[in-house]
Amino acid sequence: MRVFASVAEEGGFAAASRKLDISPAAVTRAIVALEEQLGARLLQRTTRNVRFTDAGRQYYDNVRAILASIAEANEAVADSNTTPRGTLSITAPVMFGRLFVMPCMIDYMQRYPQVKMIAHLVDRVTNLVDEGMDVAIRIGHLPDSGLRAIKVGQVRRVLCASPAYLEKFGTPQLPADLAKHAIIASSAVSPHTEWRFQSDGEPLLVRMDPRLTVTSNDAALAAATGGLGIARLLSYQVWNEVDRDALRLILEPFEEAPWPVHVVHREDKLGSSKVRRFIDEMVEYLRRQPTLNPK
Repeated sequence: MRVFASVAEEGGFAAASRKLDISPAAVTRAIVALEEQLGARLLQRTTRNVRFTDAGRQYYDNVRAILASIAEANEAVADSNTTPRGTLSITAPVMFGRLFVMPCMIDYMQRYPQVKMIAHLVDRVTNLVDEGMDVAIRIGHLPDSGLRAIKVGQVRRVLCASPAYLEKFGTPQLPADLAKHAIIASSAVSPHTEWRFQSDGEPLLVRMDPRLTVTSNDAALAAATGGLGIARLLSYQVWNEVDRDALRLILEPFEEAPWPVHVVHREDKLGSSKVRRFIDEMVEYLRRQPTLNPK
């Protein structure tokens, strides 16, 4: 196949023999043997040039893809025996990055000192191709794309308030009851003042009039923990506060379906070792987190 591809690409037997560093006779024998094995003529040979037959052109297209895969496989094996090095860029939501991505990155960098890493932590969806990112954490349902995604868990959008606030103002029993309460809106989670719920399997939309609007989940969490009102955040963001009873979840029967969490990347199975190893470790680490995979 390599000899045939070289003849096709170089435009002749003599040129292919020079490229491959074998004799012209060896090139001729290889092509004849290939045609006999396939039972089809691949090349039309004249004293001046070599041209594809119809079968030869189709075969060349297939052979080129096969040879490229072989080259990638060889490179991947060679790469797997080398120490990861170079620059690796990861993007994730701000709080998710601080809680989960950074610990994994720190451990990875300590084991592979020749790797440099860039953590792009923002509460917006970044374009991996346009912004040059290797790996991304995505929370929510993914659009169709050419990217690869590995599911590592799921989160819920939850409403929460401090025990002191609920004792003073009461606990809402229905989404409509929120109109009587102080609302803390985080544009990072809910950019609109309408909150979505689910009632008896049907979507329910409730318009909010926030007392406080903030642009970060950390700020919304601090305000809710401080007793200012009711906030809507993601379940992993309030896990510790709920666990120590600094916050309590409310209106749980009306929550929307959970959102999946994915590690998204552009690499295939034969990608660079530094990216593949980080993806494997990130996936394993996130799947162990009880906040993303509750029992």
